[in-house]
Amino acid sequence: MLSIITIVVGYLLGSISFSYLFGKWFKGIDIRKHGSGNAGATNTLRVLGKGPAILVLLLDAFKGVIAVLLGAWAAPGSDDIWIRVLCGLAAIVGHNWPVYFGFRGGKGIATTIGVMATLCFVPTLIAGLTAILIIAITRFVSLGSLILTALLPFLIWGMDRPLPVLWISILLCVFAFIRHRTNIVKLIQGKENKLGQKRA
Repeated sequence: MLSIITIVVGYLLGSISFSYLFGKWFKGIDIRKHGSGNAGATNTLRVLGKGPAILVLLLDAFKGVIAVLLGAWAAPGSDDIWIRVLCGLAAIVGHNWPVYFGFRGGKGIATTIGVMATLCFVPTLIAGLTAILIIAITRFVSLGSLILTALLPFLIWGMDRPLPVLWISILLCVFAFIRHRTNIVKLIQGKENKLGQKRA
């Protein structure tokens, strides 16, 4: 029962949309109606600026960390890694489909980073550094995000991490590609916005 409660708490924690809240607090706007329409760090940068965007990125990642740690607290045994995985997954689902904000959230990349870094730090670090390099070269945040999630399953498999961690990495990769489907089309068409580029 405690494990089920922590999974629900993970979802409710993930449902806190800092991008939405900062939009309301700083400018009195619904950030989902501005820029790309996404409630995430990249659109926060575009609409609100660097400071709020960095805070959103850190806080969204922190949600994932806390959710996994809640799972570890509820089921501390190594055999109960599924609880940690499910708590992390619940936080990402909450971020993408938040109960507090009409189930219209972000794309879940920052929260995914928090979850996966807590479950398997080294593979996430390698994938994250690769993504940062790609973003620095191309200035396409969406491309870096997709590469991050695509690399993780291979790194986790290659480093022989627990099977539940591999399964969640595959699921989160599918999530990311589904949530970024319009970005993928724009990347193919050469119409994707670059980091620092103002949206018309």
